[in-house]
Amino acid sequence: MLQVTTLSLGELNTNCYLAWCPITQEALIIDPADSAETISEEILRLGLQPLAILLSHGHFDHILGTLELKLAFNLPAFIHQKDLFLVDTSSNRSQFWLKRQTDPVPTPDASLREGQKLEVGHYALEVLELPGHTPGSVGFYDRKSNILFTGDTLFADGVGRADLSYSSPKDLQHSLNKLRVLPPDTEIFPGHGQSAWLGDALAFAFLA
Repeated sequence: MLQVTTLSLGELNTNCYLAWCPITQEALIIDPADSAETISEEILRLGLQPLAILLSHGHFDHILGTLELKLAFNLPAFIHQKDLFLVDTSSNRSQFWLKRQTDPVPTPDASLREGQKLEVGHYALEVLELPGHTPGSVGFYDRKSNILFTGDTLFADGVGRADLSYSSPKDLQHSLNKLRVLPPDTEIFPGHGQSAWLGDALAFAFLA
């Protein structure tokens, strides 16, 4: 089964995930938050071989560790092209909210798209386009292990904000409906908070 190491990082308690194959030790870094040093230490402690950085969306609290990790491990970074505008303005946004200087976020190397599969050892994460919270929000789904990384689209106890100028409540609803076709016993790993079963999280989301 695909192994998942969770690191809750930064002032907004953002979840960074190391998704790794226990046979090959290859790993994908999902949402490097803003503590690249902690992530690097965990990678070295576990003896992992990182392959790439995957960004579920462009909000600064999920992407600030990208530059340092790219330089440390010579990694490509991936994001959906519709969230590139958030990457481009991440320094200004992070300084406004965190009241401090932060590392610049480099332009990602490639764009994520629906159905794209990112291999990691004997497993593969499939990209699911889940717009709503941001235009380019995505999830990463491992069908073999029945694991889904939901970013800020779906949490254990709610959904991501859709009241931002670039958000879309209608798109978010469509994205949640899209997730309903997946097995309810899929384990979700959200951008903040605890993991949960997909069926439980969706029930809470539609009741809220």
